[in-house]
Amino acid sequence: MDHVPFKHKRTTLERAEKFISPHYFTDINLRSRLYRERGALTSIKHFAVQDRVSLNKALQGHFKKTCIGEAFGPVWSTHWFELEVTIPASWQGQEVHLLWDSGSEALVWVQGQPVQGLNSDSRTSYPLTRKVEASKLHHIVHIEMACNHLFGIGNLALVKPEDDQRTFTLKQAEIALFDRDVYNLILDVETLHDIAKELPDCNQRSYQALYTVNEMINQIEVQDRSTYKRAQEIAQEFFQQTNGESQHTVYAMGHAHIDTAWLWPYDETKRKCARSWSCTLRLMEKYPDFTFVCSQAQQYAWVKQLYPSIWEDICKFVRTGQFVPVGGTWVEMDGNIPNGEACIRQFLYGQNFFQKEFGVKCKEFWLPDTFGYSAQFPQIMRHCGVSRFLTQKLSWSLVNKFPHHTFYWEGIDGSVVLTHFPPGDSYEMKGKVQELLKTIHNFKDKGRSNCSAFLFGYGDGGHGPREDMLGRLERLKDCDGLPKIKLASSDAFFSNIEAERPNRLCRWRGELYLELHNGTYTTWAKVKKYNRQCEILLQETELLCTMAWVQRSMQKSGSTDYHYPKAKLDALWKLLLLNQFHDVLPGSSINMVFHDAINFYKEIVSSCASLINTALRIYHGACTERHSPDLEPFLVNTQPFARREVIKLSHLDSPRPSPKRRKLAGADASLEEDNDATHVEVQIPSYCVKPLSECTIPDQSKSQVTIEREDDQTVLTNDKLKVTMDSLGRVTSLLCYDAVTNRWSQEAIDSVHPANQFLLYDDVPLYWDAWDVMDYHLETRKPIVTPIQRLRVDEDSNPTHVSLEVSLQISDKSYLQQKIILEAGSPFVRFDTEITWHENRKFLKVEFPTTIHATECTYDIQSGFLRRPNHFNTSWDSARFEVCGHKWADLSEHGFGVSVLNNCKYGYSAVDGILRLSLLRSPKSPDFKADMGVHTFSYAVMPHNGSFQEAGVIQAANSFNCPLRVVDLPPLPTDLIEPKEGAGINKSLFEINTSQVLVQTVKMAEDGSPTIIVRLNETFGGSVVATLTSKLKFTDVHVCDGLEDLHNEDKELEWHIRPHYSKGTP
Repeated sequence: MDHVPFKHKRTTLERAEKFISPHYFTDINLRSRLYRERGALTSIKHFAVQDRVSLNKALQGHFKKTCIGEAFGPVWSTHWFELEVTIPASWQGQEVHLLWDSGSEALVWVQGQPVQGLNSDSRTSYPLTRKVEASKLHHIVHIEMACNHLFGIGNLALVKPEDDQRTFTLKQAEIALFDRDVYNLILDVETLHDIAKELPDCNQRSYQALYTVNEMINQIEVQDRSTYKRAQEIAQEFFQQTNGESQHTVYAMGHAHIDTAWLWPYDETKRKCARSWSCTLRLMEKYPDFTFVCSQAQQYAWVKQLYPSIWEDICKFVRTGQFVPVGGTWVEMDGNIPNGEACIRQFLYGQNFFQKEFGVKCKEFWLPDTFGYSAQFPQIMRHCGVSRFLTQKLSWSLVNKFPHHTFYWEGIDGSVVLTHFPPGDSYEMKGKVQELLKTIHNFKDKGRSNCSAFLFGYGDGGHGPREDMLGRLERLKDCDGLPKIKLASSDAFFSNIEAERPNRLCRWRGELYLELHNGTYTTWAKVKKYNRQCEILLQETELLCTMAWVQRSMQKSGSTDYHYPKAKLDALWKLLLLNQFHDVLPGSSINMVFHDAINFYKEIVSSCASLINTALRIYHGACTERHSPDLEPFLVNTQPFARREVIKLSHLDSPRPSPKRRKLAGADASLEEDNDATHVEVQIPSYCVKPLSECTIPDQSKSQVTIEREDDQTVLTNDKLKVTMDSLGRVTSLLCYDAVTNRWSQEAIDSVHPANQFLLYDDVPLYWDAWDVMDYHLETRKPIVTPIQRLRVDEDSNPTHVSLEVSLQISDKSYLQQKIILEAGSPFVRFDTEITWHENRKFLKVEFPTTIHATECTYDIQSGFLRRPNHFNTSWDSARFEVCGHKWADLSEHGFGVSVLNNCKYGYSAVDGILRLSLLRSPKSPDFKADMGVHTFSYAVMPHNGSFQEAGVIQAANSFNCPLRVVDLPPLPTDLIEPKEGAGINKSLFEINTSQVLVQTVKMAEDGSPTIIVRLNETFGGSVVATLTSKLKFTDVHVCDGLEDLHNEDKELEWHIRPHYSKGTP
């Protein structure tokens, strides 16, 4: 009789591990029996193409024989293989797999259809047949091989130039008999091993698992399949011991986060979707309880266009509730940089797609991998009919641990959304015991909620859930000692939270700031510049096209020969939204991605220019085919407020008066007024197209600019500002004029440290090169003080527009040139900057030390503003050493403040009254060429009396980013200037009675009806009664949301608007 040995935990665990190991004792352990027999392929033929071509096109090529061991390339190329398979007759009735490993990603095609993705990292087998039939022993299979692996061609963030030279070797191509019983036993042993290992020694369940797995191994003779059944029974006895009712429930959802672009270009993502989702669909066919959540309407649209058979299956499983659209947005966009209207359009186009294709609207915003979340998101979500939010990215924060996993998130206007962070801190779980235990141990809202989300499947590069993950979850779904597991949808999960006791949940107000990846506010400056430009340009285009449609309709008594270009505008918006994906707009992708992105931006710019040209001619009353030799300049204001500013004219077609010159006041005798100058001060109503001759201000003498020299200081003065600069172009004094008290303000600039001081910092992060700037960079501050050309007056100057030039050496490879401009009547001094930049991991900023004493700095965000600390009191404060803002930032004390405006920058910092604007970075991975070259941008500093709201900072920043347009058009017909109806072309399309509310958007309705959508936005942060007036006569007025769903009818165009609120009216 055998004695009972003392069971040593470590040796028993390692015994179980080696019993199923793919690396140790593989000639005798259980895994060695997974494929009992193997067979060679009858033939392997190959056809190489440089581009991504369809199977039908590939089949027109010449396939040549190849073999295992051959290498294929170059990177990003495509290789098609034709495999001839003959299954041995002795394998009848058994499951046969095709084993393929080309060291890359691949897609299996059978009978001309894509059926399953493959990749060398996690999926190298395709079930050729579940049960071999005598009549189906011969198969032809095609493999589409992509010369890249799951994460492109490099090593995550450490992509190197030499990666472009790699090739991919065909390591395996064969068929094999798959033993399903062995597969299930491997999962049993693995799961029991993990329970025994991961549960603490004080937990008796750990030892129960240990003894159970040991008993199984004792029972199994790997070469005797008759021993398998008893081993399976032993495992089932353990797994069937169930949990109590109070146990935490994990809602498990299949997930395949696919970056729309990152370490691969957009075109490769299209194939990644096919490779990933085909795998998921095959699992759905076998596991009817399996649910898979999937976001990003753009990816669905690609699959619909390129893979109709996959699309057909997706539609089928959406109807069964297994394939679940989530998120409601066009892509998973960046959470900081897109403006408010672009965020709304993400939902508009995303939700419209899901509604049209599947008849569903997503209830949750799905953004698991974005680098922080704007404080305006809850408001935007609610405006678009979404009440729930899921992400996990804040688990990456370096300094502070976020205090909740399930909570209410409140936005700047008071809107609230139910929010969940999966406590396993990942969106690509594998169904492991360790992950489940981390989920329940890490959950910070115990007692307030008793459930959490668990997203399983390979992600980032896609491929999603695998069968073994479902096998683990099935074994653990109600296993004593572990949380309960329920395969479910996101809606079922959030509904369960709402059905618990939601009043117990805590509330978080303001932004969800990620204490990492804050270099992405600055990396790849050109993309960010194009983004700002195109966001504004698309809104301008919609406005002018709407104005053209309105004008033509009024002329034609309700009918029009001009059609609002909705289809074209939709296509352009979708290109912009695509480029706002969270690895494109932040600048954290490979160079190929930005090549595509820049081309898309250029298409938006050129197409909008064409649409605007047509719209202005139609609005003007001229047929687009008409060519008049008599043209005159017209001024176009696309902003919702009247403007008075200086414009630059490239030419005037009308005869010009003879020049009259007079000396300017001050010591600089070289600066003279010239009536032939190209700069003119004008004023124009909101939303208006008006002849320049009617906009020019007759008497400009009061607002003109003077220039004086005092030692090495240069002083510029107009009726609003007095700015003093040293020879390096640094601002040493800045005053604004108070018309009420009739005197100059207090000094805005610190007496010791000048403003407009350029700074160079070392910028070497811990790992994520393009993503991160670390706090220690602040210790490497180096002022740029080496002149190439000291400050001098630009020859383009005149009393309406004074420009000073300065050039500075940044390094032996980089330099900058700057024009410092003050114009007549301008409340700010402008800095037009050109930088030639060839640095290696350096960070360029410009700083403005102020005299302002304040605890907070205010930043422009999507459609409102956010206040952040102007100090480093706590770890939460100091962790925000670099933050995201949009068009302006402001430091104010009571009665006085200083704002910095910009036209394309997003990175800021403010501490102790010093406001810094981040300009350029120079990371080397994943794009070695990031930001190298010439950059042009503008910023401005605006001191002001009173609050920034009262001083018009918001309007000034909007104008700074959207210059008045000057276009040449035929003279107006008389009946269009002041028709009897009083709706003349010179009159504003819309006006609002308070500067506190701005019109954010004017466009035609999505449904194609003769309905105008007007989106209003409260900008000051306070309640107000706003009245909208228009030269148009409306038959109906309704309040609508961001999806243009009607909420109620209004008799009057007057509303009470709460702080920061957005309201749509059709």
